[in-house]
Amino acid sequence: MKTILFPSPIITPATKAEEGHDEDISREDIIAKGIVAEADYVQLEAYTRALFQRGTEMAAKQGLILVDTKYEFGKKDGQIYVIDEIHTPDSSRYFYLEGYAERQAKGERQKQLSKEFVREWLIENGFQGKAGQTIPTMSDEFVWEISNRYIELYERITGTAFVKADTANIAERIYQNILAWMEK
Repeated sequence: MKTILFPSPIITPATKAEEGHDEDISREDIIAKGIVAEADYVQLEAYTRALFQRGTEMAAKQGLILVDTKYEFGKKDGQIYVIDEIHTPDSSRYFYLEGYAERQAKGERQKQLSKEFVREWLIENGFQGKAGQTIPTMSDEFVWEISNRYIELYERITGTAFVKADTANIAERIYQNILAWMEK
């Protein structure tokens, strides 16, 4: 399985479907259907390219390649905002820079940090998110593997050690966080 990295990012727009997953949509259809005005679309592309460039730079400093990602935007009071997380393992795929060229030359699968391995496990275990399907039970070992990969990505991206929260008093911590947020 050969992976191809493009010289510059390719923007593939999507929009929320009435039900289920996002729907692919072209730039032309977005503008023609009035989902966003052309000027806003141009601005969204500029934001997308700038965010991807910054994410690429940050990942490279930590020995990773930002392969692909998604950004979700909204508009309020005439201002465009990013409305969801960015560059997390839920929205992005990262390859390890170390060994990338060698694996690529051999046509080998790239070593990556993302949720893709969870998606692959679900498919291997008969779940594709379709109506009527039951999510298969994950072993404790697999849940720990997921947690450890997310922690590794956090540490790789931020360059800091992950500190596990005190789980003895979660309700109090949530309460204090809510109070602090309300004071802002």
